[in-house]
Amino acid sequence: METNIKQIAERLKGLREDLDLTTGDCARTCGISRELLELYESGGTDIPVTFLIHFASLFNIELTTLLTGEAPKMHSYAVTRKGQGTRADRRKEYKYQALNESFIHKKASPFIVTVEPGMENEPVPLNQHDGQEFNLVLAGKLLLVINGKKLILEEGDSIWFDSGLPHGMKALDGNEVKFLAIVF
Repeated sequence: METNIKQIAERLKGLREDLDLTTGDCARTCGISRELLELYESGGTDIPVTFLIHFASLFNIELTTLLTGEAPKMHSYAVTRKGQGTRADRRKEYKYQALNESFIHKKASPFIVTVEPGMENEPVPLNQHDGQEFNLVLAGKLLLVINGKKLILEEGDSIWFDSGLPHGMKALDGNEVKFLAIVF
């Protein structure tokens, strides 16, 4: 299932309004500028998945509700079949596929992340968000930068890190990289 940025933007704005928050109050709570929140709500720019996770956590909303418009219902287990997770391509550098959208009260958010080749000569795009992150490389060779430290990870390698530190990834050797990312 592919998720349209305009639909997520509408849900983001609708949830903020349902919470009876002004854009200024919501932006302050989220730690971003009012202008950036308004841009997200307009659908005029990519919305980082990490922001959506942060927003959902702050306001006790299931991430699935933001991504799909439906509330998760599964309490005991939830199966995501190969290729069936909701796609959330919120940043041009990465493609995300959510893996647990139907499980309620999640303690973590797992994604299959695809990093496309072609940016080897460009700087690594950095982001940061509250919490921790676990990455397991499933295919390809990945350059991971965490707080200025450069690490090369290959298929089967994994890392756990403080995602509050500036971090970013890019594919190496001209090939696509896929990795499991679990955000806590």
